[in-house]
Amino acid sequence: MKKPIFRGAGVAIITPYTEDGINFDELGRIIDDQIEKHTDAIIITGTTGESATMSDEEHRAAIKFAVDHVKGRIPVIAGTGSNETSYAVELSKYAESVGADALLVVTPYYNKCTQKGLIAHYTAIADAVNIPIILYDVPSRTGVAIATSTYVELAKHPNIVAVKEANGDLSKILRLRAAVGDDLVIYSGNDDQIVPILSLGGQGVISVLSNVAPQQTHDMCQAFFDGDTKKAEKLQVEYADLIDALFCEVNPIPVKVAMRKLGYNAGPLRMPLSEMEPQHEKQLEDALRNHGLIQ
Repeated sequence: MKKPIFRGAGVAIITPYTEDGINFDELGRIIDDQIEKHTDAIIITGTTGESATMSDEEHRAAIKFAVDHVKGRIPVIAGTGSNETSYAVELSKYAESVGADALLVVTPYYNKCTQKGLIAHYTAIADAVNIPIILYDVPSRTGVAIATSTYVELAKHPNIVAVKEANGDLSKILRLRAAVGDDLVIYSGNDDQIVPILSLGGQGVISVLSNVAPQQTHDMCQAFFDGDTKKAEKLQVEYADLIDALFCEVNPIPVKVAMRKLGYNAGPLRMPLSEMEPQHEKQLEDALRNHGLIQ
């Protein structure tokens, strides 16, 4: 079996912004609070971090800051995907050079390449670095899905060790496990499927929920690993309302609003993301209150 980069709940961490750039002081505070509440890995510059609206300078600075601030306490995984292979290679090499423990590489978006193109894209990145890569399959955002046969081919590369699977199809994950066995570590990319994917041999989740409930998300995974499946199941079901609220509008709109309500200086959303609709904000507040996260 390829070695998991982490086991448990990794947070797809938000990026707190000011009107002028990244609020690094607040990012450091959020990272420290996450580690204190037993988050198992920090995933920086992912979708939830609004990486699509970062400049190259900001993207690099956020990765370096996270690595330097974490100081090896838990793994730091850098989102370095792009729809341009050469840029993904360049950014991945940079992340490795500043000490990232692994890379999260989303499928190329908008271009909608073929499966042959996916293999070439990921192989080029994997050949250019010496740290583990997590493939990121999220067809609802990118317009292209990784086929099971493509996973089989990519799993042959020693640097491609895992997949964040966010296609929402448990049957596909079952087929993936049957096809690659332990040659790819599977992480859930959907908070509403953490326990189901663990039951299929998954090793954890890359989580939006962990931003607002890090201890509980960690505990859900740990309970499953400890054999207390009843507790894991209870937590999965118990937090369904908050998970739904965090995805009632496109991520990361709700989670950034939630972090503000929890007292973090999360700052503005970057356009074209807009502020929440009032009815959705009430749904979010009700869910946070239901779990004792706000008064």
